[in-house]
Amino acid sequence: MTEYPNLMLRAIVVYGFILLGIRVFGKRELSQLSLVDFVFILLISNAVQNSMVGTNTSLESGLVVAGTLFVVNFILNKLINRFRPLEKLIEGEPIMLIHNGIILTKNLKKSGFTMSELEAAMRENGIFDIEKVDLAILEIDGKVSILSKRKK
Repeated sequence: MTEYPNLMLRAIVVYGFILLGIRVFGKRELSQLSLVDFVFILLISNAVQNSMVGTNTSLESGLVVAGTLFVVNFILNKLINRFRPLEKLIEGEPIMLIHNGIILTKNLKKSGFTMSELEAAMRENGIFDIEKVDLAILEIDGKVSILSKRKK
């Protein structure tokens, strides 16, 4: 029973540390997470888990690991923004799914994107007919950009 206040304090300290780290090193909307940011969040959660609930791992070691991950993520994002080949390697490239009303099935299969996902993206843009799509691109963040001059 006396262990619970300690666990609560650890959780509060870790939460504050991560919140502060995110504020200092920058933030993105959740819908705009890159692959690097997603992996970073997974690693942070794993790094601090033991420091919050484990008995063999200290709070300090969890914070050191989390701090290290913040710094590594910051440096990697700077490198990605500076070197296009590294960005392509880590984040990937946009993939054209529709061109002038024609579905590029090879690219659709390559991307692992389904026809129903493509149709849903079209509906979100108010387009119900594939032939009215001039260009549909699967962006690196997983969203589909749709351009259409023929949209009514």
